[in-house]
Amino acid sequence: MDIRKQLEELRRRIDRIDRKYAGGPRPAGPAVSRHPQRYSIEKYFDGQAVETPHGSHFETERLFERHRRHGSMDISDLAELPEDLLEPLSGGEAPAVPPQRWAFLDTETTGLAGGSGTYAFLIGVGRITPEGFRVRQFFMRDYGEEQSLLHAVSEHLRGFDVLVTYNGKTYDVPLLETRYRMSRLRPPFARLAHVDLLFGARRLWRLRFESCRLVDLEYEIFGVERVGDLPGEMIPYVYFEYLRNREAERLVPVFHHNAVDILTLACLAGVVPFAFRSPADAPLRHGAELLGLARWVRQGGRLEQALALYRRAVEAGLPDDLLFRTLWDIGLLEKRLGNYEAAVTVFTDLGSCRNPFRAQALEELAKHYEHREKNYAMALECTRAALEIEDTPALRHRAARLERKRGGPEAAPRLL
Repeated sequence: MDIRKQLEELRRRIDRIDRKYAGGPRPAGPAVSRHPQRYSIEKYFDGQAVETPHGSHFETERLFERHRRHGSMDISDLAELPEDLLEPLSGGEAPAVPPQRWAFLDTETTGLAGGSGTYAFLIGVGRITPEGFRVRQFFMRDYGEEQSLLHAVSEHLRGFDVLVTYNGKTYDVPLLETRYRMSRLRPPFARLAHVDLLFGARRLWRLRFESCRLVDLEYEIFGVERVGDLPGEMIPYVYFEYLRNREAERLVPVFHHNAVDILTLACLAGVVPFAFRSPADAPLRHGAELLGLARWVRQGGRLEQALALYRRAVEAGLPDDLLFRTLWDIGLLEKRLGNYEAAVTVFTDLGSCRNPFRAQALEELAKHYEHREKNYAMALECTRAALEIEDTPALRHRAARLERKRGGPEAAPRLL
């Protein structure tokens, strides 16, 4: 519709309004609130308005009973998690405290990009209790309730020693710290050990799954498929709509989305950290999972343990793009640990078939035969084979040096 048609339609609407009130002023009636359903949220949630020194806000709490399951996970198992479970994944930051002292936090915000103009309008905090898993949700019905909400969250977090999030170190906590400072309140996070499960989850599953989003892992790991769930990118718009028309019914899927996210976060805490607590005993069956764990262990300097995990990954099965890289890493680890014969076996396998590491494996074989066995003819043959795949100055220099060391033009024996 062009601008002229839009203006004509606007004039027609104005004419209809003028005709409606042409007969004089409307009779006086009962006063109508500008926001007649402002606090109707209490009709849809079992909660109440909470008063604080900074005003009021709305709170509700949901219980996931201990006899229930979240997909393949028994909620009752959460209470039995070891006190020191989070310590290895956190690099020793998380203290050994009962899981009842862990707070599982997630936020729903007015924007996904963060920044000083983004509000956390709903903050959920989950905790493990004898009855099951409880999620308390703090909600601001209007922007003016932010101070009250943040104050209440701080008071609630006093009962915990560890904060568990999913991408909280990058998003949730920095955003909340900004909101606290802009509200002239002290953030409560400094005294809490913070464990972000996203980093461990990526270690385990980024090689296996296309996405490590919480909702995707919920389906892949626990077998939970949400039906009718509100996409995260739509949540800000639902809240803005609520602010405009005060129809609290539209918020029901937002609160549900937040509560289930926090329950899934708690269930992941019963899966992810176990792998890092005792990698050798990790109950992993998929090669890509074992490979992700092996790389983490290797970065920590535990080479023997990493080598064992690499070999378990190969035995479990890997696609070719991961298999050849894993064999290459195994060969380098065997060499570094002084297992030269084992390294030669791996490099020979890589050098005998087409793969991205073939030239590098042949060069490693050339180094071994030149420096350890003094078999210059074999080293030269490996170098020439590598040159046929990848012609580089380094390989040409090595070939020339080996020609001189061999001391004659006779042909070297064929290796491959």
